[in-house]
Amino acid sequence: MSAAAVYSRLRATDPDRWRVVALAWRRWAARAGALVADLAAGAERVAADWSGAAAAACAARLARLRRGLVLFRVLCWQADQAVSEFAAALARVRLLLARAQTAASRAGLTIDDQGILRGAVPRTAGTGSGGPTGVGAANPAVVDEITADLGAAVAVAARADAVAAARLGEIEAATRAALQSAAPRSPGPDRPDCTASPAEVARWWVGLDPAARRWLLITEPGWLAALDGLPAADRDAANRLLLDQARDGSGELRRGLDALTDRLADDHGPRTYLLRLDLAGDGRVVVALGDPDRADNIVTHVPGMTADLGSFGGELNRAARVAERAGEVAPAASTSAVLWLGYDAPDFVDEAAGAPRAEAGAPALRSFQEGLRAGHEGPPARQTLIGHSYGSLVVGRAAASEGLAADEVVFIGSPGVGVDAVGELAVPPDRVWATTSRTDIIQYAAVAPGGLLRDLAVAGFAPLRVLARPERDLWFGHNPSDPGFGARVFASSPGAGHLGYWDRGSPSLDALAAITLGTAR
Repeated sequence: MSAAAVYSRLRATDPDRWRVVALAWRRWAARAGALVADLAAGAERVAADWSGAAAAACAARLARLRRGLVLFRVLCWQADQAVSEFAAALARVRLLLARAQTAASRAGLTIDDQGILRGAVPRTAGTGSGGPTGVGAANPAVVDEITADLGAAVAVAARADAVAAARLGEIEAATRAALQSAAPRSPGPDRPDCTASPAEVARWWVGLDPAARRWLLITEPGWLAALDGLPAADRDAANRLLLDQARDGSGELRRGLDALTDRLADDHGPRTYLLRLDLAGDGRVVVALGDPDRADNIVTHVPGMTADLGSFGGELNRAARVAERAGEVAPAASTSAVLWLGYDAPDFVDEAAGAPRAEAGAPALRSFQEGLRAGHEGPPARQTLIGHSYGSLVVGRAAASEGLAADEVVFIGSPGVGVDAVGELAVPPDRVWATTSRTDIIQYAAVAPGGLLRDLAVAGFAPLRVLARPERDLWFGHNPSDPGFGARVFASSPGAGHLGYWDRGSPSLDALAAITLGTAR
């Protein structure tokens, strides 16, 4: 198909129609899940009330039916993933086309139905300094930008079409294979142990045949769900299966699980990938918006104190805004936003006053980042790691030794990152960024965790005295937003406080998007 024909079709394509198709696959998976639950309940009744050879045969039959339904759910999710990513790519294409059309209109040009720019006749030496030549004249740089956007739109669409076709073809082949075989095949005992690196896990998974992968997804989702280095699509399926088993909790944890379930079913915006679910403590969760394995850029957000499963939605929205802004600035590039709440964040100030939770979380964060690198398809993605508040200490601990899989490290509203100078981190100094709003209370906390409360008490009814000058030495080292630390400091709104860094239209959000894209200066 010619580029002109592709352009004509792209103008008429509605990404929302593809999102509806993806949602249909998601709903089929949900319906199959209800049937799986019914079969499990039936199997329990059979085991309780019936014995003998006939009962054993019935139980075996129910188990086969259950495995078949679980496989059906996995295939539905895989189709949902493929179609959702195709829809997301088409949305980026529409942004590129809209940007080209707007630029053309401003320049007095038109784009015809075949994607050809009209009225763009370059100036020549004989035209002088005045009017246009021919039908119209335009700034060559503007023409180049419009042409680049049109070309990028066609390229993004072509790539997305090829990827979606290949993935759907794999799903069809897997379905046919499942129908022709009595049961999925076990991969055998050769599997990575707890000491395996994410790169080793990735190589092991690629080496398995599709039938063995299906067997593991169906029978051992709990083991696969936490394996760094596994493809995001497969971890998503494994963790979604675990989510169904986990929704028997109560209280705040149950409300968090319900909110997570609603987010996974959401048909607006990028598809949500559930990369980890752990119900220990307040709950831990790792969620990506958009497939990180195929994204050009990945931005990982590590939240701070009080973050838990119950509050994951607000934290995920902060990461999402960075990806959204990056997509607005550079729609030709895909960006996946990840919320990494893979550690037990402090709930209270006394817990946040110590580093043990950050030290415990740092190795898991390093492993996750390495897994993103190991499982990525195509050219390596740009990986940006953002730590907010206490989360910046987690990131700082992770960056303290060589080998962190991150191209950029960002500290926001930090109480210190465990070192006193950027040179003490195992990351190139020009890849370390920091910002703290003038009204962020965290930078006025003295070295001793109780210092801020003491200073407020001394200030009495004039607490602004405490906020007269930010502290250079914070709870966990030199303030990374102080020039003396050596990081690249970027602007944030004076009134951002501790949570306003992601407000739309703020300089900090624009800076985060630029850092993610690699265009920050």
